[in-house]
Amino acid sequence: MDEKRPLLCPSAQPGMQEPRLLGVVTLTDQGPQLAYLNQHLPVTPALLAQAAPAEVTQVFRFAAHCEEKQCTHFNGERCKLATRIVQILPAVVDALPACLIRPTCRWYVQEGKAACLRCPQVITEALEPSPEFVRAALPGD
Repeated sequence: MDEKRPLLCPSAQPGMQEPRLLGVVTLTDQGPQLAYLNQHLPVTPALLAQAAPAEVTQVFRFAAHCEEKQCTHFNGERCKLATRIVQILPAVVDALPACLIRPTCRWYVQEGKAACLRCPQVITEALEPSPEFVRAALPGD
């Protein structure tokens, strides 16, 4: 990995630094899952408006520069959210999803393939999250 390129958070908020759309939430028989985009798409007011009347984080998932120390999930060295996702949530795919940010993804760089196999089920603002999902998302150790 090019050390000059910042790592990206794959579960960013649209107001973070240089956000881009990572994917669109789709409903499957197994629950909501992310459909990854196959091209980089910047976040614009027009794009965000397409989520209405839902919250944008219920419809879209964003990537942006990892805010490290400004994030409640970062412990100074690692993303604790990525660690909890790998420890608590089951894998939902058998192969690496087609993902445009993988080379600079904080979760992948830190947790490897295990994070990618769980990533499609991560919805920033899930309507009916499972107890495991809630436990993984809560800041803390």
